Amino acid sequence: MKLGERKKEILRAVIDSYITTAEPVGSKALVSGMGMRLSAATVRNEMAELESMGFLEQPHTSAGRIPTPSGYRVYVNELMREHKLSIDEMNTVNRAMRKRILELDRLLDNTGRLVSRLTSYPAYALTASSGAATISRYDFIGVDANTFIVIAMLGSDTVKNKLIHSPVQVHPEFLTRLSALFNANFTGVPEESITQSLISATERASGDTCGVVAVVAEFSVELLMAAKLMQSHVSGALNLFDFPEYRDIGKARRVIGYLSDEGRPARLPAPARDNGVTITIGPENLAEELRDSSVVVARCDAGTDMQVMVGVVGPTRMDYSKVTSRLEYITRVLGWLLSPGGEAGDKQLKGDDGIEHS
Repeated sequence: MKLGERKKEILRAVIDSYITTAEPVGSKALVSGMGMRLSAATVRNEMAELESMGFLEQPHTSAGRIPTPSGYRVYVNELMREHKLSIDEMNTVNRAMRKRILELDRLLDNTGRLVSRLTSYPAYALTASSGAATISRYDFIGVDANTFIVIAMLGSDTVKNKLIHSPVQVHPEFLTRLSALFNANFTGVPEESITQSLISATERASGDTCGVVAVVAEFSVELLMAAKLMQSHVSGALNLFDFPEYRDIGKARRVIGYLSDEGRPARLPAPARDNGVTITIGPENLAEELRDSSVVVARCDAGTDMQVMVGVVGPTRMDYSKVTSRLEYITRVLGWLLSPGGEAGDKQLKGDDGIEHS
């Protein structure tokens, strides 16, 4: 859905304001605060159209508007301005990284703490094997009318299974279709190939309207990530309570529980090898616990057979531009330090000010 320049300007202004204030944005405040050369009535009409297009929503009848996940996606893809790190920010990163500890476990822990401190969000750092883990075969076995077992054999000949309860009756013909579809489309592929479009296409082909395909796909991603995971560290989980979006204690606990559960960080979104940062917004996350949160993660190579991923989890109202630039810089420095002959990485951090001079 193509937006005109005026709608883009207003959508960007609404999101920038909401990121800063966490308060719904009204047309009058937008005109006075953003210096737009438009009347409040014009802005109000444009905001109403953006709402009808699904990019804004009104939490209360008398309130202003806030962005939807679709609005944030347009913002991230097209509208947000590049954030350049300040000298102080680069100094902080470089000084912390220059105190390099050779033990990778300690380095990851320190990196997670640094990212959490710089962004104020819960942060995680994990290492993974760069070799692609894949599933070689699926089997589906009915247990009773509403329950079945999915069995997955990984390329390493490891076998894992999961008991799945369906809200509706599971017929043998349905399990046969699932087996054919998963063996045709989900075997021999890495976890990044198990996309939402693939899941949706499989749901349509199997006639699944109850989310069974999504559950099996999430189980598959969990297995593939766990097969590659070496170690992970989560820092600053309690920072969630600082944000108004997590005043609901139950909501905050679900996210913190997800991050704290051993192995689950491996199931968080990961960028493709040729893409430095991936941003997953709200309902784009497969995990139910993260449907109201966003995940930003960056990747770097750490030698020939290992990669490091560093990310943050927070409200959809996060400052994506600042978070992205900080993660990009931190993983760039990590790549220098963890590359073969890491001493060369130290030399990238030149001078007492900690700034790279080129």
